[in-house]
Amino acid sequence: MSDDVPAYGLWGLVILNSAIFIFFAFSFFQPQTRRDWRSLGAFSAFLVALFTEMYGFPLTLYFLSGWLQSRYPEVDWFSHDAGHLLEMLFGWQANPHFGPFHLLSMVFIAAGFWLIAAGWRVLYAAQRRGELATTGLYAHVRHPQYAGFVLVMAGFLVQWPTLLTLAMFPVLVWMYSRLAIHEEREVARRFGAAWQLYAARTPRFIPRLRAAGSHGRSM
Repeated sequence: MSDDVPAYGLWGLVILNSAIFIFFAFSFFQPQTRRDWRSLGAFSAFLVALFTEMYGFPLTLYFLSGWLQSRYPEVDWFSHDAGHLLEMLFGWQANPHFGPFHLLSMVFIAAGFWLIAAGWRVLYAAQRRGELATTGLYAHVRHPQYAGFVLVMAGFLVQWPTLLTLAMFPVLVWMYSRLAIHEEREVARRFGAAWQLYAARTPRFIPRLRAAGSHGRSM
């Protein structure tokens, strides 16, 4: 970034980026129940905290500035690029937007939003038919959309780690886990034996890679 362009204090970008990603999440997730809205709200809070530090006020860099400057005196820690902490700490000298951690984060974020969108299509179709969702991504995991939210957050943490989002991440993962358990209880009451059979063969969040190919063909 040039010297005449501020690195932070760009509150318009905070609002714009937060709105775009929250809108994407809303479009893909389509919240309906109170728990859905809580899930989207927690994800939205994570995004706002992230973009506030990315473009508004770099609280993490200010908090760690003394230690960072003493260990890495050659880095201008209040430049915008320095917010890519992993690239900086591992000595990436080129544009951090093309660094290995940034590129990996984009893969995680894209994959997460794909999980959310693809999972919603299957779930919406099953709900319209009054059936249990067991095809597509639901043939491999019981909660692909929650897994997608976690993957998106993990991607942003790899790209732009902050103390606040690092603290929020395990809390949100726990929250999504609890939401999944609550949803399963409701679905179990509705579908009974069909749900028990499905749950017995399908993991909650992480697919069984060895059985993924044959499992997908059998559904």
